[in-house]
Amino acid sequence: MPKTTALPAQEFLEKASETATRVLDQVRDMTDVVGRHAATLIPALQPEQAMAAMREAVAAFSRPPASLAQDAQAYATDAAQRLVMFWDVMREAGNNFVEHEKAGCPPVLFFDYVTVIDGRSLSRPVNYALVRITPPDGYRAPDPKLRPFVIIDPRAGHGAGIGGFKSDSQVGVALRRGHPVYFVIFYREPEKDQTILDVTAAEAIFLTRIAQDHPDAPKPVVIGNCQGGWASMMLGAAAPDAVGALVLNGAPLSYWAGEKGRNPMRYLGGLAGGGWPASLLADLGNGKFDGASLVSNFESLSPGATWFRKYFDLYAKIDTEAPRFLEFERWWGGYFLMTRDEIRWIVDNLFIGNRFSTGQISSGGGETFNMREVKAPIVVFASSGDNITPVGQALRWIADVYRDEQEIKSLGQTIVYLLHDQIGHLGIFVSGAIAKKEHTEIANTLDLIESMSPGLYEMKITGHDGTGGNEEWQVELVERSIADIRTLSGEVGNEAFPAVAKISEMNQNFYDVVVSPVVRQFATESAAEARRQASPMRMRRYMLSDMNPWMMPVRAMANMARQHRTPAARDNPFLAVEKAWADGVERSLDAYRDMRDAWSEIAFHAIYGGLAASGVTGDDSAEEAEAARRSVSLEPAQLNDARGRVEVGGYAEAVIRMMILLADARGGVRRNRLARSNTLLTTEPPFAGMSPAARQAMIREQTVIVTLLREEALAAVPKLLASAAERRKALTAVEHVAGPDDELGDKARAMLGRLREVLGLQPKPAAA
Repeated sequence: MPKTTALPAQEFLEKASETATRVLDQVRDMTDVVGRHAATLIPALQPEQAMAAMREAVAAFSRPPASLAQDAQAYATDAAQRLVMFWDVMREAGNNFVEHEKAGCPPVLFFDYVTVIDGRSLSRPVNYALVRITPPDGYRAPDPKLRPFVIIDPRAGHGAGIGGFKSDSQVGVALRRGHPVYFVIFYREPEKDQTILDVTAAEAIFLTRIAQDHPDAPKPVVIGNCQGGWASMMLGAAAPDAVGALVLNGAPLSYWAGEKGRNPMRYLGGLAGGGWPASLLADLGNGKFDGASLVSNFESLSPGATWFRKYFDLYAKIDTEAPRFLEFERWWGGYFLMTRDEIRWIVDNLFIGNRFSTGQISSGGGETFNMREVKAPIVVFASSGDNITPVGQALRWIADVYRDEQEIKSLGQTIVYLLHDQIGHLGIFVSGAIAKKEHTEIANTLDLIESMSPGLYEMKITGHDGTGGNEEWQVELVERSIADIRTLSGEVGNEAFPAVAKISEMNQNFYDVVVSPVVRQFATESAAEARRQASPMRMRRYMLSDMNPWMMPVRAMANMARQHRTPAARDNPFLAVEKAWADGVERSLDAYRDMRDAWSEIAFHAIYGGLAASGVTGDDSAEEAEAARRSVSLEPAQLNDARGRVEVGGYAEAVIRMMILLADARGGVRRNRLARSNTLLTTEPPFAGMSPAARQAMIREQTVIVTLLREEALAAVPKLLASAAERRKALTAVEHVAGPDDELGDKARAMLGRLREVLGLQPKPAAA
């Protein structure tokens, strides 16, 4: 008779206790989620705001009946004219869409350009190309010795060009400073069987060509917008020696991060059952995924703004708003395609698997992309008003990749993040105000960042001064910690997200084995194209274009309305009612959105949190092993190396070490001090004779020494300076960079005093 092995009581109790703890944690999470949404929804359902707006509108009717009759007539004429002109602008937008599609959806760049490399001609062809921007008249000629700028736009449903579709843009900022500017564009149709890894390899070839064309220039800055941001990080990890700096704008590198009660987009994959719907749509598209589906999801995130407000604003301001509307609609209405492999890679690795920041993405040949391999400085720009890439998704990868801020320093990495408090996702790329301020200051500070000690910093733009109409923003880089990143990241440790990844993998396997072969068997290119053309995103634009015969009279009627245009007076009470009505419609749509998002988040945590708590999705041993691997300390080997080099060097090492000690004590540095430091390290001997790479290597080495052996590094400074004259010269240089003592903080002033003490020198007397 076979023996049955009983589970030991101790092990049973431990497992029962662990399960109970998980269930209690899940109950707390659900209570937290429900409480947050209740606190948001209940006040939003109160009618006070709508009633106040309506009372204000009604108060405007306290006029004599004759005046009200005149106001009514003026409003009726104005409203009718605006309505006809509105539909004519919509007709023009529809015609632009049709023409744009027929032309193959070319980039919407404001600037002319010359194609340098067409990726379709590479050995592994991709639908990407490298183009060089041609400066318009009135711009300075690009200096080939200045650092090139390379901009990678998002390929997330739309076409390329949003980073340069108007003069005040990322392209315009770099051109005005005299930099050569390159843009990575892409075509509507992907090449057969192209993959994300093929795209990364092509972009590495682009950087090689730029280096050949600019042999005397520093390594290029690579700017990645949204999806282009994680593409830039992959490029930086794959070709670390080809990149001079990375700028990531609204890039979702840690998709699980976010705040409960907000950021609903991260739940969509779980509520759809994983990534298999994207594969189904690609199979129905005969191997191509239609970007219109992604754009439709983006619009549904803010229905009040995208479904109603932008059209009402066009109607209300029809005399001035049409050019801006048509300009943006040209990009928003351009839908691009991806291969099945591309969309599945994105969904599995980013949206569902969150594998990017944990180093689990394969780079081919058994290797994985390791974010620690990125050697170039990284600048991250995110906004609290961004509901597509919230701050947590933009920053959490830093805490996933690095154990603490000391490890960032010991690895010689420099990471700077910049936060905005309200701009939306698209505003990060398209806002002229953002281009003039944040993007301009990032560009102005990039060269200086390379001369500062490695570490984690927040860029603070606090104000501006200037004369003659030229604004100079005050920029300060403040040291931050990994704890700060975790605070900004919101929720990341919930077990529901790993449960989604496991359920998605099971559903995807079932789809691949059972469903996909059948769908592919019946899919044809003609049927796929017919399905794409019939999508609501395209059809509504076709219906408003001249393809629809019912739109033919609109143009003539609009011309007549423009010729006899008689706008109503601004104080017309009927305009106040119109505005109150529009505000009410937008609030209603936003209330629907909030209720939908609340139920979505509650359902997500109830389903996947419950599965994880009950152990249905298995344990998290793989995740724990990965976390343990990342937490392994590398300090012993580095400590021995640092100890062996603490007394090695001369004047150059001493000056850099002293500046690092001061910066570390100060906890931050303003740009004017960085500028003085950069001048010292690039124009004065012995630094002037060094290559940029040699200077950066010395800064990294001295940062590691100061980080691991702070007191020993300070005590050894005199041993690096052979004579009293050298010591005085070094201290004078450092004092010049630091500025007057009374402008330093207490800690920096104390450190400067200690440096003077170990060098046996006193401060120079103040000039008369």
